[in-house]
Amino acid sequence: MAKVQPRKILIAVEEIYHEGGPVAETPLLRGAIMAVIKNPFAGRYEPDIQWFMEDLKPLGREMASRLVERLGGAEAIEAYGKAALIGENGELEHGALWHAPGGYAMRETLGDAKAIVPSSKKVVGVGGRLDVPVTHINASYVRSHFDSMEVSINDAPRADEMALVLVMTTGPRIHSRSGGLEAWDIKGEDGLK
Repeated sequence: MAKVQPRKILIAVEEIYHEGGPVAETPLLRGAIMAVIKNPFAGRYEPDIQWFMEDLKPLGREMASRLVERLGGAEAIEAYGKAALIGENGELEHGALWHAPGGYAMRETLGDAKAIVPSSKKVVGVGGRLDVPVTHINASYVRSHFDSMEVSINDAPRADEMALVLVMTTGPRIHSRSGGLEAWDIKGEDGLK
């Protein structure tokens, strides 16, 4: 088993007051935490990679806790997403190893979140950018919470690294008015509606 030691961690929080419409009394907070780690499979094809998910679990829990704290506590979080940026000597499948550790860490930290955690992944060069999709934590069909956050770190991921990402928000898009299922109409039975 590999010891997961981040080279660096970045936390970014946006405070969104308006998108050209009325100014909100309370801003929408949209935050991301990114951990840049060594990719133990960089530079070679390795058939057995699933064991690395266990190693990533503690990092996922730490990242989720830190981001939740920055955004005002678990009760404030309404939407989430996750992603992985894989350095050039890695492969897309290495980023897929973040699905379970990152997703379950957020759900565990938030308590009773029911919806699947949306995700994206991409092999990039240093400074590569990626949009992280975001949906409501309890019902994926809540249209007001369909969102994304673009993430990047100027010196990462290096060719033998991965940047693992968690994103959370404190509410719907600031001027949401596109209709569909509303948060107050969630049934909470299956993570969809």
